[in-house]
Amino acid sequence: MDFTQNKRLMQITENTLIIGVDIAKHKHVARAIDDRGIDLTKRFVFHNTLEGFNGFVQWIESLSHELNRSNILVGMEPTGHYWLNLAYFLKERGLKTVVVNPMKVKRSKEMDDDTPTKNDTKDAKVIAQIVRDGRYHEPTLPEDVYAELREGMKLHDIIQEDLNSIQAQMHNLLDRYFPEFLQVFKDWTGKAALHLLKQGFFPHEIRNTSEEELLTEIKTATKRAVGLKRVRELKQAAEMTVGIQFGLKMAKEELRYLVDQYIHLQQRLNTLEESLEAFVEYIPGASEMVAIKGVSSMTVIAFFAEVGDLSNYQDPRQIIKLAGLNLSMNQSGKHSGQTKISKRGRKRLRSVLYQVAIPLSYHNQAFKQLHEYYRHRPNNPLTGKQSFIALSRKLIKIFFVLGTRQCSFSETKMLADTPIIAKIQEAA
Repeated sequence: MDFTQNKRLMQITENTLIIGVDIAKHKHVARAIDDRGIDLTKRFVFHNTLEGFNGFVQWIESLSHELNRSNILVGMEPTGHYWLNLAYFLKERGLKTVVVNPMKVKRSKEMDDDTPTKNDTKDAKVIAQIVRDGRYHEPTLPEDVYAELREGMKLHDIIQEDLNSIQAQMHNLLDRYFPEFLQVFKDWTGKAALHLLKQGFFPHEIRNTSEEELLTEIKTATKRAVGLKRVRELKQAAEMTVGIQFGLKMAKEELRYLVDQYIHLQQRLNTLEESLEAFVEYIPGASEMVAIKGVSSMTVIAFFAEVGDLSNYQDPRQIIKLAGLNLSMNQSGKHSGQTKISKRGRKRLRSVLYQVAIPLSYHNQAFKQLHEYYRHRPNNPLTGKQSFIALSRKLIKIFFVLGTRQCSFSETKMLADTPIIAKIQEAA
């Protein structure tokens, strides 16, 4: 993965054949240009099928042979997920594939004809021109264990989203038929509360059931935490409920359905997480990352699912940029605006790093000291959120070192890399 634009430009030579592809769901359009941006042939249209892909490769090989340009560079705009099939297909055949930012394509449309007109043929040439200018990126196309992690985390997100939906629907149902239930049980997913809901205990059933029977029922699910006092609170809530008293039969069916779905999804999530955690031992440096106090296995799995093989990177700043955590400055003349992160990278990677930075700042002594320094340093102290972003960037650098060198994390060494903190410790 190339790091600087100069290195990318150096790959464009007189021997380079640049192909721009406009991606769509059913068919794609390709244009070919040389290193000076001159059109080399008419557009080539091919379908999103094996026959179409093979025809596209034959077209490229024919052009390469005819024009004596063996250095082939295929660029495309990552439109949704439709580009992935073609990218993997080309990679398997040894054809270098790069991607261009959709925002660059949108802003470059008017350079040729001074109009923002959009069509497949024009977009394909614009993409090729952007590649010629070295304004492209080599995509991370995970394979082997990294591909498994990528797909596994996608499924993890789907299940988690469904769980959140089930929880919202359950709150809706309880608000209508038994709003006081959540005053007695703060969390309806707890063992005792979930068991009562699974058995279909609505207010009128609770009123007609003795305290001893309710307590016995609860004890079948959990032996601790819930006693006679909680049972009495539940019966009192059932007596004073303002819940709806009609449509109870179907409401109970809805209740049981939601509980069953929640239990099923939670079991699937637990099984999936166990399967994903088993991959950790196959990833270089992953066990060293998990050994950091405050970093969980799922955090490391989510990190590699987004980043892929660390050997594809030459510098941790590439990953920082991939996460959209690179700093974006706003300066012009005497004006100096606020410096922010770009947020142009992978949203999920950025979120994972930010979410782990928060507990690290509380439970990991080294990160806690670093957080305190960022918050209270004499020059340019950071806000809480800004400090967590800085810690996220620091964690990327640490993960990169651990993953590429397979060495253990040292809190002392991390703090020593921050000169001012090192001096404070020496003085103390």
